[in-house]
Amino acid sequence: MKNLIQKRYHKQLLLVLFFNYCLFSVGFSQIDEQYSLKTVVIDAGHGGKDSGTSGKKSKEKDVALAISLKLGTYIEENLPEVKVIYTRTTDIFIPLNERSDIANRNKADLFISIHVDGWHDSKVYGTSTHVMGLHKTEQNLELAKKENSVILLEEDYTNKYEGFDPTSSESYIIFSFLQNTFLEQSLNYASFVEHEFENRALRKSRGVKQAGFLVLWKTTMPSVLIETGFLTNPREERYLISKEGQEYIASAIYRAFKNYKIAIEEKSSFVAKIDSTKLEAELDSILFKVQIASSGNSIAKESDFFKGFENVEEFKINNTFKYTIGSASDFEKIVTYKKIIEEKFPDAFIIAVDKSGKIIPLNEALKLINN
Repeated sequence: MKNLIQKRYHKQLLLVLFFNYCLFSVGFSQIDEQYSLKTVVIDAGHGGKDSGTSGKKSKEKDVALAISLKLGTYIEENLPEVKVIYTRTTDIFIPLNERSDIANRNKADLFISIHVDGWHDSKVYGTSTHVMGLHKTEQNLELAKKENSVILLEEDYTNKYEGFDPTSSESYIIFSFLQNTFLEQSLNYASFVEHEFENRALRKSRGVKQAGFLVLWKTTMPSVLIETGFLTNPREERYLISKEGQEYIASAIYRAFKNYKIAIEEKSSFVAKIDSTKLEAELDSILFKVQIASSGNSIAKESDFFKGFENVEEFKINNTFKYTIGSASDFEKIVTYKKIIEEKFPDAFIIAVDKSGKIIPLNEALKLINN
């Protein structure tokens, strides 16, 4: 048993490294001069033979679909420039991996999975929004197990999900290595959602949480799973199955989407402005840049790996090639730029280049400009 777990762990770790590479390369295309949030995928949880959680009068699959369709309508009517794609619009069963594949194929800018919660204690109620990550509490783990157990209804799920067992706590160890490239943005949107639930829809917010959800695992964009309430709480079930309740929930998620869209587009404009600035500094100035990648082999600047950037620079130190974006003589500007880049590339850092184009220690560069 121990050897089997180790084999699964090593296989999963290789997959993690591969997907992190894919996510990293995809991320470059999302910072563009005129970046805007153009496509959102709305995923109505469960469906068909998978009913999800059940209340006394309703099933999760039906409530999730109703809210998802209302959400999509609000976006289409108020933000016509945004393309809305649904993983399902009827009561059909869709495997978890296909849901994320739909988002990836359509190059979505945001993935929103709508669900309804349930618990053995009927007194529990409230909303919560989840992002991909390692569970912090036993309740988060149990929720992830419940949502992931749908793969047991899929054919050949063992091979499709690389031996993952949704009922085994040991399988969830792998999620500690699944660092979502878009975690910061996912958390950002999740916070917008819970703020709207609590302050505009007047729902009890249980907060933003992290857990290992398979439906979020392979998405190559910011992604969240929203639990809109508890069908196992009689009072909340009545609210969730009512037309008014579904409209309030959907409109809250829509307002969060609109505010998130505005926020990231404003940040993108700032990034583009710095990234495209023509330097007027003299040749003897110290320039600061943000390093985003390094490789043992040279990568062509025309490669799709650098799509979306005009001023990619390559530096070779010994046998390693280093790649930077952004350039400024003002250290404070590059610090601000790096903070924004970190949302997509958490390992990015600032380097300094002297007049000859040689990389010099950052502390030495700061001393020079301060003097």
